Amino acid sequence: MNGGPVEVSRPAHPFVGIISRTGFPFVFVMIKVTVMALNTQFSIAVHVLAGLGYRGERGSTTSELATSVNTSPSFVRRVVAKLSKAGLVRTATGPAGSCHLARQPGEITLLDVYRAVDAPKAFAIHAYPAEKFCPVSCNIKVALESVLDKTQRSMETGLRKITLAEVIHDVKCQ
Repeated sequence: MNGGPVEVSRPAHPFVGIISRTGFPFVFVMIKVTVMALNTQFSIAVHVLAGLGYRGERGSTTSELATSVNTSPSFVRRVVAKLSKAGLVRTATGPAGSCHLARQPGEITLLDVYRAVDAPKAFAIHAYPAEKFCPVSCNIKVALESVLDKTQRSMETGLRKITLAEVIHDVKCQ
């Protein structure tokens, strides 16, 4: 493909293009892969709190909780630190250190947990730039903001109605 000008035509689809240097078109397809990291701190925090509530007054070490979650103790310690800061967990340090619920399970809502770990919103709006020739592309983010606000409020209302005691009950009944 040496010499001569390169002609690029752009079909309607943003991931398909046609290149020609010799008069013979060469079609290329660009594949765009998006990887989204999942934030699991909320579910892990509920798991940790349910474990503490399940054990009752005995409490647990972060190593025991990490075994239950099947993750590293250091990750559980970071989650427990957030729960402690929010007043949901009491911790004792040292060789006999352990964690306990700071309140009764019926007094802890899942909204308390959600806020304690600063979990992400119900969904995220993409950050891709708008395609100026497409009215959907130009306006979708504003439209989705309204959807996100309604969805977020609804989710938080639902989480406010569910207590840790209900989660522990469900765990025991399985």
